[in-house]
Amino acid sequence: MEVGPPAPVRPSDNHSHGQQLGYNLLRDLAPERPNDTAPEFLTPGNWVTSMVNAGAMSGSGNLMDFLDEPFPDVGTYEDFHTIDWLREKSRDTDRHRKITSKSKESIWEFIKSLLDAWSGWVVMLLIGLLAGTLAGVIDLAVDWMTDLKEGVCLSAFWYSHEQCCWTSNETTFEDRDKCPLWQKWSELLVNQSEGASAYILNYLMYILWALLFAFLAVSLVRVFAPYACGSGIPEIKTILSGFIIRGYLGKWTLLIKTVTLVLVVSSGLSLGKEGPLVHVACCCGNFFSSLFSKYSKNEGKRREVLSAAAAAGVSVAFGAPIGGVLFSLEEVSYYFPLKTLWRSFFAALVAAFTLRSINPFGNSRLVLFYVEYHTPWYMAELFPFILLGVFGGLWGTLFIRCNIAWCRRRKTTKLGKYPVLEVIAVTAITAIIAYPNPYTRRSTSELISELFNDCGALESSQLCDYINDPNMTRPVDDIPDRPAGVGVYTAMWQLALALIFKIVITIFTFGMKIPSGLFIPSMAVGAMAGRMVGIGVEQLAYHHHDWIIFRNWCRPGADCVTPGLYAMVGAAACLENARQRQEGIVSNSIMYFTEEPPELPANSPHPLKLRRVLNLSPFTVTDHTPMETVVDIFRKLGLRQCLVTRSGRLLGIITKKDVLRHMAQMANQDPESIMFN
Repeated sequence: MEVGPPAPVRPSDNHSHGQQLGYNLLRDLAPERPNDTAPEFLTPGNWVTSMVNAGAMSGSGNLMDFLDEPFPDVGTYEDFHTIDWLREKSRDTDRHRKITSKSKESIWEFIKSLLDAWSGWVVMLLIGLLAGTLAGVIDLAVDWMTDLKEGVCLSAFWYSHEQCCWTSNETTFEDRDKCPLWQKWSELLVNQSEGASAYILNYLMYILWALLFAFLAVSLVRVFAPYACGSGIPEIKTILSGFIIRGYLGKWTLLIKTVTLVLVVSSGLSLGKEGPLVHVACCCGNFFSSLFSKYSKNEGKRREVLSAAAAAGVSVAFGAPIGGVLFSLEEVSYYFPLKTLWRSFFAALVAAFTLRSINPFGNSRLVLFYVEYHTPWYMAELFPFILLGVFGGLWGTLFIRCNIAWCRRRKTTKLGKYPVLEVIAVTAITAIIAYPNPYTRRSTSELISELFNDCGALESSQLCDYINDPNMTRPVDDIPDRPAGVGVYTAMWQLALALIFKIVITIFTFGMKIPSGLFIPSMAVGAMAGRMVGIGVEQLAYHHHDWIIFRNWCRPGADCVTPGLYAMVGAAACLENARQRQEGIVSNSIMYFTEEPPELPANSPHPLKLRRVLNLSPFTVTDHTPMETVVDIFRKLGLRQCLVTRSGRLLGIITKKDVLRHMAQMANQDPESIMFN
């Protein structure tokens, strides 16, 4: 019986189109074999080896060169797939080796190598400039469109209320918010500024403008860029970890998110623009990286640019360049080499400098709520600070559980099929309830700014309506505590109503199909609670300064308590960490790692279960794995340790310290000179 050649192994259905091209390609390029030799068939396991051999026979031993051109889809990634970090690094190493070798051939090639080396800094410069410019434009547009709901400037309709009164020569210090050039809608339409009819007309115009802004925002997102909804930070974390989401950082998403972010914030919805600004900055980074082949053809290098762009986004959102770098390093980035650290800092600085040059807030600062406190806090104030921390934890728990429950209900009911109707309904409810209260009518950023401010001689807020002593001769920066006036008590109950409203409406607002951030609404909730607690402690210290808790640090006529500081502490307390504790654990408790607790005597303390912290699937390598690969694994996966096995048996463990010692030894340094904490 004659035995023929083995049946060919065909690629299974789950192989990519690029692999199928590889099979066909090698079938056409494979050298002819002698007639007396059975044909060699390709399998999924040996097609790469055959490609390398074919490349060697043609005079080129570089697999990446063989895959690069001109065959489309070979070596590229499909949507919702993950990238191969080692392959991307190998491609960049080969590209860099080519450039280095060619730079010695001619002056032009040397100049091209310099341009390639500096292209990364050029991209960072462009990202910083565009991100800072867009942030400034967004801030200016939000300021104007928020005021547009209440009135218009006659001299220039693009001026906000504050800008309009700046240009007026008839504005006085006492009435600096009123000027003839700025007219409310009732004054412009029916020539009435007071009375019930004027109030109702201004009320209706406020609601109509809010509905128009929200409708335009959700319509643009739904039609042109569905990826523009939400804050974008969770998806950016996913992309930076190596996941492919086509279009999420595209040009349409950048344009629509920038425009709709202005619209939704101006509509008065309980959301912020800080989180979406990170998404906008990453879209800028993706756009500029596509202009340079160094980044457009290498997904791993592209993610270095996106990490720097995320830092620039945080820098313009909160006016904190260093905070932006730390955010990118600790929170969102998956791979963060040293050069990315410096380039991220450069991009964040350029973005912050650009935003400050635009000066959207008119105070030469990067944020609206910039404050300075001149009075220190005292140990006795730790107790109200603790209460604010408890409130922040309760608010975080309430919001997370209620928002998740609402999002699940949205998905399982018909409400999820009508996102436009949902946005319109929530906007209408928000505008109707928000207008009568001055602390919910204004933008959330302006509210936080007022709550953070310390009361001085130039403040005109209701929160600073104290009864002044005519015999007081202290400097402006050292105003003592005073009894609260009517305006302070009015502001207290208005803040209480605004707090309840913000807590409830934020639960239903976050998660709609519009750009939305959660940072500013959370800060607003905490700032309102903190300001009320601060005013309460201030008045308690003023009227009962002889109590034992106030006697040592609060004398009559002294500036003892700063309510703005309490607002800042409350705002920080509402920002969403949890820590679990197990009751009944003492120092001699038995620890166990199994599912069921061991049998213990009746009087023994409660055992401590540590199975949750046990890694049941540790990362392993074999004893034949190259050390270079092990170093890359530790760097890109962020491992603390890795097990070494042979034929399934454990040989030992490699820790991060071992890797660092090895890298020092390869750099001709003393491994023992490395200091570890």
